[in-house]
Amino acid sequence: MAERIGVLTSGGDAPGMNAAIRAVVRAGIYYGYEIYGIQSGYNGLIEGEFQPMNLRSVSDIMSRGGTILKTSRSKLFETPEGRARAIENLKSLDINSLVVIGGDGSYRGARELSRESSMNVVGIPGTIDNDIGCTDYTIGYDTALNTVRDCIDRIKDTAFSHDRCSIIEVMGHHAGYIALNSAIAGGAEACILPEKPFDLERDIIHPLVACRARGKKLFLIIVSEGAYPSYKLAGEIQERMDITPTVSILGYIQRGGSPTVRDRLMASLMGVRAVDAVRNGERNVVVASRAGEIVTIGINEALEMKKEISPDRFVANSILSL
Repeated sequence: MAERIGVLTSGGDAPGMNAAIRAVVRAGIYYGYEIYGIQSGYNGLIEGEFQPMNLRSVSDIMSRGGTILKTSRSKLFETPEGRARAIENLKSLDINSLVVIGGDGSYRGARELSRESSMNVVGIPGTIDNDIGCTDYTIGYDTALNTVRDCIDRIKDTAFSHDRCSIIEVMGHHAGYIALNSAIAGGAEACILPEKPFDLERDIIHPLVACRARGKKLFLIIVSEGAYPSYKLAGEIQERMDITPTVSILGYIQRGGSPTVRDRLMASLMGVRAVDAVRNGERNVVVASRAGEIVTIGINEALEMKKEISPDRFVANSILSL
């Protein structure tokens, strides 16, 4: 009997997850493995929602957003009892390796699984926030960034027509990569991030007054969802400037849509590398993009690594927002 690999998606969905699933399935079959898809992330692992996958199972899925395997966040999996059920289900099908596509939380769940059993786990970074410390790039980030850019362009059209101050809230509760880079790409006048201390007078009111003095009426502010409440900001601007900003919260629209070429390519390469890791006997690793190369890093080391926005990016944003 061929060795078996399981694959699941966990946490928030991200465009490109389907391309990663496709790559794991096709690379696995190419090298002689049997591949099982697990529905609904760690919940499906606990409930035994396994399905054998073949080449046809992943036909025509690369262009689709979301994940054909579904995803969830499982409180039960955080308990020893839940993980014990998951391990028993994996053992019952003789699955020896599990590929987990998701973020840091998904990696931590995979690490607990490996600690409590002989299961080999391999992580693939899938999150639109691009906030996994061990990798330069995460699957879904480029598509989300392009979606935000498109929304900014549309909102700017109407903001220009009405001489408006517009606030656009984007995802990134603890990470400002989407906010900062979409602000630069979208020509925003201000950006509020969780990584940078925020001062209303310095960062919003003074630049807004300066813009008005130069005769510029359009003023665009990008807010990362965890950095400052958008409607509170609108109220504070209205109080001080006697103008009424519009607020657009982009929300889950950022998760959807057909993945970009970059996300399809990175997901595909990472999926193949995950199967290579199993084939090469690498145990309990995560796949990462580092300095242009697709590499693997031990899961313990990966979870200790931190990621910070380059100070140069902050400076560039300040210069370009004048």
